[in-house]
Amino acid sequence: MEKKEKITMLHGAGGTVMHDLVKNYIVKAFGGIGNAEVPLEAMDDAAVVGDIVFKSDSHAVKPIFFPGGDIGHIAISGTVNDIACLGAQPFALACGLILEEGMPFSDLEQILGSMRETCLKANVGIVTGDTKVVEKGSLGGCVMNVSGIGKRTAALDSNLEVVKKYRNLTQRWLLDSNLTVGDKIILLGTIGDHGLAVLSAQQGLAFGSEIKSDVKPLNLIIQSLLKEVGGVVSIKDATRGGLADALNEWSEKSKVGILIQEDKIPIREDVKTACEMLGLDPLEIGNEGKIIIGAVPEKAEEIVGFLRQKPEGKDAQIIGEATGEFKGVAMQTQVGGKRIIARPVGDPVPRIC
Repeated sequence: MEKKEKITMLHGAGGTVMHDLVKNYIVKAFGGIGNAEVPLEAMDDAAVVGDIVFKSDSHAVKPIFFPGGDIGHIAISGTVNDIACLGAQPFALACGLILEEGMPFSDLEQILGSMRETCLKANVGIVTGDTKVVEKGSLGGCVMNVSGIGKRTAALDSNLEVVKKYRNLTQRWLLDSNLTVGDKIILLGTIGDHGLAVLSAQQGLAFGSEIKSDVKPLNLIIQSLLKEVGGVVSIKDATRGGLADALNEWSEKSKVGILIQEDKIPIREDVKTACEMLGLDPLEIGNEGKIIIGAVPEKAEEIVGFLRQKPEGKDAQIIGEATGEFKGVAMQTQVGGKRIIARPVGDPVPRIC
């Protein structure tokens, strides 16, 4: 990474700049310390120590209220989903609140209510935390950190037994490095909703129809999928940097190419129109309620059928597969060519989470 004298907004926006910051500074400082099964240097969505999955996630979305949610919804969902993507069930959360002087108590009550509502949906509670207050004008309301721990479940073990009927998988968790040639790539639903909802609130934009964030906890649907169907080898949430960043991370860590089909990617028409108007690529826009699933090909259609029966997965679709024909990520376009999907420099919408 090119040395910079100062941190820029791109260093927190997903994509190549943020990944280089993490690898060249954070992992360099702390990698190799401790004894974790899935350590910091693996750069997965969470770490594993023993049979415990551990995650810490900070949130600085601007503004703190946006169509379809607020910082409270994101704070719980983001941490819960990162734990769930490794195959664990979250069972305890800790919350650190940093509030700005002058923040209305009505805003605080609304955010805490959103956090409680999301905890109840995810069947997990906040059991400890900390609160600080800083000077007026420092934060735009508040920022927060939510950390969580999750535990291994019988559903994950059952899922891995199904996987082993079709291929040799030695990993005990659903890691970014688990994909192999032939695995199918499944997307839970439409992309771009959250990033554009936040952008509309940031800039006061109207897109003709109200685009709402997709923010939600996904741990219960993930556990149900693992238990009732199985065949899943990897799960990742497409947050900062969007689908493009998540797929490139899979490709790099699993050392496979990924080919996706443009006509299979579910995108709402109003989102597509807004992206065209603003010159944005929906593949690079962050989401807060969408995951991609890597699955053995023998179970892919059954997985999609299962997901489509759930409200969160009604638009689920097989969008591509892992391949050994090339490195990186490419998309088969509707006009017949192939387009390289590079890892974005960063999410085009700042402070979406």
